Amino acid sequence: MNIIVIGHGMVGHKFLESLAAGGAVNSADLQVTVLCEEVRPAYDRVHLSEFFSGKTADDLSLVKAGFFDHSADKPAMVLRLNTRATAIDRAAKTVTTGDGSVLPYDKLVIATGSYPFVPPLPGKDRKDCFVYRTIEDLEAMLECGARSKTGVVIGGGLLGLECAKALRDLKLDTHVVEFSPRLMAVQVDEGGARVLRRKIEDLGVTVHTGKNTTAIVDGVEGTHRMTFADGGHLDADMIVFSAGIRPRDMLARECGLTVGPRGGIEIDNHCVTSDPDVYAIGECALWGGLIFGLVAPGYEMARVAARHLLGEAAEFAGADMSTKLKLMGVDVASIGDPHGAVAGSRSYQFTDERKQIYKKIVVSDCGKYLLGGVMVGDAAEYGTLLQMMLNRIELPESPEFLILPQSDGAAKPALGVDALPDGAQICSCNDVSKGAICAAVAGGATTIGEVKGCTNAGTSCGGCVPLVTQVMKAEMKKLGMAVNNHVCEHFAYSRQELFHLIKVGQIKTFGALLARHGKGLGCDVCKPLAASILASVWNDFVLKQEHASLQDTNDYFLGNIQKDGTYSVVPRMPGGEVTADGLIAVGMVAKKYGLYTKITGGARVDLFGARVDQLPLIWEELIAAGFESGHAYGKSLRTVKSCVGSTWCRYGVDDSIGLAIALENRYKGLRTPHKIKFGVSGCTRECAEAQGKDVGIIATEKGWNLYVAGNGGMKPRHAELLATDLDKATLVRYIDRFLMFYTRTGDRLQRTSTWRENLEGGLEYLKQVVVHDKLGIAAELEADMQHVVDTYACEWKAAVENPATRKRFRHFVNSDQGDANVLFMEERGQIRPATVEERQRVIPIAVSA
Repeated sequence: MNIIVIGHGMVGHKFLESLAAGGAVNSADLQVTVLCEEVRPAYDRVHLSEFFSGKTADDLSLVKAGFFDHSADKPAMVLRLNTRATAIDRAAKTVTTGDGSVLPYDKLVIATGSYPFVPPLPGKDRKDCFVYRTIEDLEAMLECGARSKTGVVIGGGLLGLECAKALRDLKLDTHVVEFSPRLMAVQVDEGGARVLRRKIEDLGVTVHTGKNTTAIVDGVEGTHRMTFADGGHLDADMIVFSAGIRPRDMLARECGLTVGPRGGIEIDNHCVTSDPDVYAIGECALWGGLIFGLVAPGYEMARVAARHLLGEAAEFAGADMSTKLKLMGVDVASIGDPHGAVAGSRSYQFTDERKQIYKKIVVSDCGKYLLGGVMVGDAAEYGTLLQMMLNRIELPESPEFLILPQSDGAAKPALGVDALPDGAQICSCNDVSKGAICAAVAGGATTIGEVKGCTNAGTSCGGCVPLVTQVMKAEMKKLGMAVNNHVCEHFAYSRQELFHLIKVGQIKTFGALLARHGKGLGCDVCKPLAASILASVWNDFVLKQEHASLQDTNDYFLGNIQKDGTYSVVPRMPGGEVTADGLIAVGMVAKKYGLYTKITGGARVDLFGARVDQLPLIWEELIAAGFESGHAYGKSLRTVKSCVGSTWCRYGVDDSIGLAIALENRYKGLRTPHKIKFGVSGCTRECAEAQGKDVGIIATEKGWNLYVAGNGGMKPRHAELLATDLDKATLVRYIDRFLMFYTRTGDRLQRTSTWRENLEGGLEYLKQVVVHDKLGIAAELEADMQHVVDTYACEWKAAVENPATRKRFRHFVNSDQGDANVLFMEERGQIRPATVEERQRVIPIAVSA
C-alpha cells in the first residue's frame, strides 16, 4: 500500500508514529511518503515560545534519531523536506509537488493544519509585521526585536498571550490589542478574564480590549501606527498577528473534497473525507461542524486514522477541550463547559482580588455532576476537577469547597487516584488511561521516566505528569513495591531518613555521612541537602571548613546572587521595627557603596548591587550599627511581618509587634527544608496577612489564634487554623513543635503548604502531633528547637571575623581587583544593572564603587 501524507507537523508526525506502532500490516506492504513544506521535520509548536528563552530547533524537534531509517519491522517512510504539495488528482490518485513531481497514492492523508488569520486591513503586509507560527517567523522576530522598542500583538487568545510573553522576553514595551471585550473569550468567562487582564498588566503588558484595528500606516513614535475604529491609535516598531487560525483546506477545495461552509475538510468518525481513499486530521479537518485547535484532539485523529487505515476498529468521538497552561507565568485553566451553556446548569464562583485569583465551577441542575470550570491565578485543583468531569464522578455534598480556600481547619475535598476508574484518561495528548499506567507499573516500570517510555504519558505537553506520578506511586504501593524516595543516586534514603541518621548517629560532616550511608562523591542535590540538615540539627556555622563546599552560591556568599553577578544585602529588622539611627546607618551604607535600596514585602530594607569583595566591608558597618544577617539567602526564617498592633492602632487587641520581634529573634537561626515566613496581626482585620504565611498568628480578645502551612508565591495557599485562644507561652511551644516536626519530616525544598497537603491524616493528624502530643515527641521537639535558639550566631559576623572565611570573598583567586563587567545605569535616582543592549549602545553612567 502506497500512502502519501501531506504535512509533517505535530499531528502528521503522530500519524506516522501510530502507523509504525500498529503492526497490523506487513511493513513490506507499506510505503509512506511524507511531504513537508518546511525546511525541518516536525517540531513542538505547543512550546514554540521557549525558542525565545534559549531552546533551539533541535530541542523542539519531535523526530527521534533514526525514525525514518528503514528496517524490516516498520513501514518504509521517506520524508521530503522543503516540498510543497500543489495539487491532488483524485481520479488519477496522484499528488503533484512544487518541483513538478507527480506521486501516486493508494491512500492519502491530509495533515496540512491551519494558517494564522490576518485581518484584511490596509498595511498588513508592511515590513516588520509578522505572524506567530513557525521557527522562521520567530527567527525574523528575534532580528526585528533587537532593533525595536515597542511590540504589539493583535489578538488576545491563547497564542496571542504566548506571543506577548515572547515580546516581553525580547525586552520590548509590549501591548495586546483584542477585538472582543475580554481576553481569551473562548476559554475564560468575564470574571476570569478580568483577573487575567489585571495579572498580565501587572507583568508590564498593556492590554487594549474592544479595539477594532482599521489600518496600519507610518508611525510617529514608532515604525508603524495602528489606527482604531474609535479614533484612537497606537505606535509600534513590531506588529505580530495572532488573531486566530483558519484551516488549510485549499488543496481539498481544489480537488473537490467536501468542505464546511466556514472551512475545514469534512470527515466522518474514522477521519475519512468524502473520498474513501483520503483522510484528513488535525486543524484542517472538520468533524461534527467543529474545528479542534488543540493538539490532543489532533493526536487522537491521527491515532484513529492510522488504525482505520490498518484495518482496525477505531472511531473519533470528539474531544474534551479542557486545557491548563501558564501564560506569562499566570496559571489559566478551562474545563468542559466554562460558560454554563448547558440548560439548567448552576455555577459557584470565588474571587480574591487581593491575590488576583478567580475560580468558578459549573454543575448540573441536579447538583451531582461537574460540567465545567474556570481557574485564573491558581489552577491547583485542575487535575481533580477534570477527572471528576470526564469520569462523571459524583460531587461532594458541598461542591463549592472544591474551589474555596479553607480557613476553618477542614480538609479540602479531594479526589484520590484510587477513585478513578481504570478507563480514566490521564494523558489526553497520547490517550493514556489509568489502566495503562497501572499495567506499566505491574510490568516493572517504577520511575516516571520508565512509565513515560512505555506509555508515552506526559511526553507531549507535560501537564499530566503530576497525576501520572500519583497513579504510578499509588499502584506501586498497592502492589507492595517500595516507592523510591531517594534524594539522589548517592543516598538511598529520603530527606526524613537522612535527618534521623544524622541526628541518631551524631554525624557532624558530609564526609562522615557519605562514608557511613552513601556512595560516590555526592552531587548538587545531596550536598546542599546535607548541609541544611547538619545546620538544622547542630547549628554549626555554615561556612566552617567542613560545610562551605556543600553550599550553593547564595549560602556560600551569605547573600542572594542577582542577574548581573552582584549580591543583595538584607539586614534583619525583627518585626519590621527599626530605629531612626538604624535607618540612617543603612542609608549611609547604601550611599557609601552606591547600592540600590528597596523596602521588601517582608517590611525590611534590601540593598542591591554589592560586589562579592564588598560584602564583608558592608556587613562590618551594618554589624557595628547593630544589625545581623537577615538570612534572605537561606532556606530558613526570612521575616516575621507585623502590624503595629495595640501599641499604636486603635483596633489592636494585643501587642503584635512585640510578639513578632520575639518570634523572629527566637527562630532566626533555624534551617528548614524550604524558606519560611511568619505574620502576626494584632486583630482580625489582618493587616499583616498572617493567614498567607507558613506560621500566622492573629490576636483575639481571648489570646492568640495559630494558623499554619500557608504561603504566597506561584501556588498561594490559605493557612489552616491549628489552635485558638492561646497564651504566649503555649503559642511558642506549639510553634516550636510545628517547625521542628516540619524540619524533621519535610522533603527537600518542600514548602510547609505542600508538606501539609501530603501529610497522611491531614490537619487533624497535625493537630494530634503538635497540640495533643500523639507521638510522645513534644518535649524532644521543643528541646531541639531550644538548642537552635541557644546556639544562634550571626553568620555575617562569623564570616568577617574569620580570616580564612573572609578570603573567599573576592572575584579572582589571584587578584584583589573587582569585576569590571559589573555595570549599572541610573533609573529613578538609583542604580540598576545595565542590559546587554545598553552595554553595546551606551556608556553606563554609574559603576560599582
